Amino acid sequence: MTLRPAPMRTLDLADTAATERLGATLATVLARPCCVWLEGDLGAGKTTLVRALLRALGHAGSVKSPTYTLIEPYELAAGTVYHLDLYRLADPEELEFLGVRELADASSVLLVEWPARGAGFLPVADLVVALALHGDGRRARIEARTPRGAVMLQALPDKLEPAA
Repeated sequence: MTLRPAPMRTLDLADTAATERLGATLATVLARPCCVWLEGDLGAGKTTLVRALLRALGHAGSVKSPTYTLIEPYELAAGTVYHLDLYRLADPEELEFLGVRELADASSVLLVEWPARGAGFLPVADLVVALALHGDGRRARIEARTPRGAVMLQALPDKLEPAA
């Protein structure tokens, strides 16, 4: 049996506006329910991407990083989006007490920063978005981990066009 590599796409993001365009574009291809893991070092742009994604889905208020609360829910017309930041998670088992598995219902989206810290207690990622510094900008590697994720990845454009 030969294992096929997961479908993947790499995009260069020249600046913060390009990271925001990626977030807004991801919002257009999300198929509910889904779980998106966001990987990258501090300052890589994970929260910037989430903020743009939430705004594209209709959230008009502020978007705070849930570094201390761990989970920030956003009730939107299409369903709930949960933004999780696991950077300060002491033990992955804490996610069980927080009811993370129950958050993944038919209309929800989970956006998880620092998913490695929740290993074994998070839903499987449909997409993994890894952000890294690259030259003066960033590079995004987007990988599909499920058939649903592969459909979402396929729907992403090859290039992010600047806003008109």
